[in-house]
Amino acid sequence: MSKQVERQPLPVCSLVGVNEAGCDEAGRGCLAGSVFAAAVILPDNYSNSLLNDSKQLTEKQRDFLRRHIEAEAVAWCVGVVTAGEIDKINILRASILAMHRALDGLSVRPGAIAVDGNRFTPYGSVPYNTYVKGDGRFANIAAASILAKTHRDEEMRRIHELYPQYGWDVNKGYPTKAHRAAIARYGITPYHRQTFRLLPPEQLTLF
Repeated sequence: MSKQVERQPLPVCSLVGVNEAGCDEAGRGCLAGSVFAAAVILPDNYSNSLLNDSKQLTEKQRDFLRRHIEAEAVAWCVGVVTAGEIDKINILRASILAMHRALDGLSVRPGAIAVDGNRFTPYGSVPYNTYVKGDGRFANIAAASILAKTHRDEEMRRIHELYPQYGWDVNKGYPTKAHRAAIARYGITPYHRQTFRLLPPEQLTLF
């Protein structure tokens, strides 16, 4: 049997000693539900070998890490932009707005911001850097990806109770075959993003 090599912990942040907030979003490619983003400031000495891009983790691992991140972070906050707001301003702007709202809610003002991806807009005068695949490179961005994902999944399970026919407890609003089939059969809800290509226009009705 081959011996499993323990994964090295991600570096906490790209800039040590300045309360750098890691930012990431979840739900950008969904047909329904809000887009969520998180901002997380970790202690400079934080170390957790399990921490990684949320997409590389199981649901059980994400839930486990969420509890630890929320308990051990210097500060954290989750920002939300609704489907209606997304339709008004587009998903890119909505994703960045969700990050800004998360930063607004931090109990500690960040000295710098590290953002997953390659697009961001200035947050006041706070310096920022963007990192492609940053959620697999820095612990503070990975932590933000986990909080954004778990909080969003929790919300999708909640609204699934209102509209169980769409299977949001399983597909979380993403464009699965079953989700599109449900839209074709039942129409759309107030939680659907009407500016997204849900189905050909002639097949859409308002729930």
